[in-house]
Amino acid sequence: MRLIGRLTGWFRGRSLRSRLAMLTAAAVAVAIAVAAVACWLLVRNTLYGQVQQSLKDAEPPGAPNQSRVACASTPTAALAKAAAAAEGRLPFHQNKYDNQFIVADGTVCFPPQSSKVIRYTDDDLTASTGKPVYREGSYTDGTPAMVRIWGGSTTIDGKSAVLLTALPLQDVEDSLRSLAFLMTGVAGLGVIGAGVAGRLVARSALKPVDQLTGLIEHIARTEEVGTTIPVHGKDEIARLSTSFNSMSTALANSRERQTRLIADAGHELRTPLTSLRTNVDLLIRSDAQGRALPPETRARMLGNMKAQMQELTVLIGDLLQLSRPDTPNPEAVRTVVPFHETVGRALERGRLRGPSLVFDTDVRPWYVHGDPAALERAVINLLDNAVKYSPPAGTVDVALREGRLTVRDRGPGIPADELPYVFDRFWRSPSSRQLPGSGLGLSIVAQTVRDAGGQVALGPAPDGGAGTQAVLVLPGQPDDPR
Repeated sequence: MRLIGRLTGWFRGRSLRSRLAMLTAAAVAVAIAVAAVACWLLVRNTLYGQVQQSLKDAEPPGAPNQSRVACASTPTAALAKAAAAAEGRLPFHQNKYDNQFIVADGTVCFPPQSSKVIRYTDDDLTASTGKPVYREGSYTDGTPAMVRIWGGSTTIDGKSAVLLTALPLQDVEDSLRSLAFLMTGVAGLGVIGAGVAGRLVARSALKPVDQLTGLIEHIARTEEVGTTIPVHGKDEIARLSTSFNSMSTALANSRERQTRLIADAGHELRTPLTSLRTNVDLLIRSDAQGRALPPETRARMLGNMKAQMQELTVLIGDLLQLSRPDTPNPEAVRTVVPFHETVGRALERGRLRGPSLVFDTDVRPWYVHGDPAALERAVINLLDNAVKYSPPAGTVDVALREGRLTVRDRGPGIPADELPYVFDRFWRSPSSRQLPGSGLGLSIVAQTVRDAGGQVALGPAPDGGAGTQAVLVLPGQPDDPR
């Protein structure tokens, strides 16, 4: 077990190319070994079958003339007598067969011209009568042979005898041995070829992986995200390359958005900070020079500074809100929210910010799952947008029916060519850049609604009149599910 563990650790420590080449070579080696063994066994069975068939075609046993066989109590003595009596006599069988009789009393008999003694056992002496039995055996000199045993159908001197007929298997064994050496050599060459082929296949198969690795290392060194590699085919490597290209493109887009966000945030922060610094410098200079500003001027400057501080506070809060990931956070607080109550609280704040406006409301019960604070902030942003662009004494329509919240104002509206950009961060219409705001409110609305599984859209008034209508749809139900 310790050796297996060491081999496993050594194998895992190799490179992927080496492991693939070794696995390929091992698989081919096993296949070649199995094929070689199967081929050798098939040839062996065929050759042995041919020898056995040759024994089947041998002359069937009969009752030999007592004068034509040499018998003795031992095989050696009987073989010597058969050799002495062979001169001038015809053989009992063809010369290619070796025959030997075992008489019931233990006597061993050989026909003339016999030269080999067939090994026999007690089981051979009890062979069934009239039906031959075949087995692999040998001569007393160790030469392998195929033996046919035919018992009970032959008699010598009136006694039952068992006839053993054998064919030597030396030529067959030599052929099988040569075939085994040949198969071993072919298998060895096959394993070497498989190793070389496996190395070439691994190099070719892993070439896209090498390109991908080199590209990743290049990106790690240079931080040049967005680089892609060519994709060929539809295999697993192609899928991996496609996934990497998608990831690289997404990283590039993310970096671009991050860069744009930082640049836009810096631009938006620069204006209130510059105004604050100017006002603070003016106040410090007036105090340092002992020339106090008029009370009206000082009060106006302090009011401007307070408004700028509030603008900075709102902007920083918006930036913190947008710093969250674009994908929903599974750990965020998501509870059952009575959305109609959220809309009601937002309406109260909207009326405070637009005291001269008329709010026409139709809010019906609707319960959703989400973050209560984030949903309320999203509705407030929609109402702030409507209040900001509504004319004095204008009307704002707010309706919540079956989870569909609509907020419609009577302002100047949004040109059709600007509608695709209204939810982009820091985007502001050229016609409204003189108004307060950072261009983040609608971006926060879009992100909050997306996190809650809903949809939001902004477009012209449905009746063709003046103004803009925002539509927010959230999944939920009219009854409290708790």
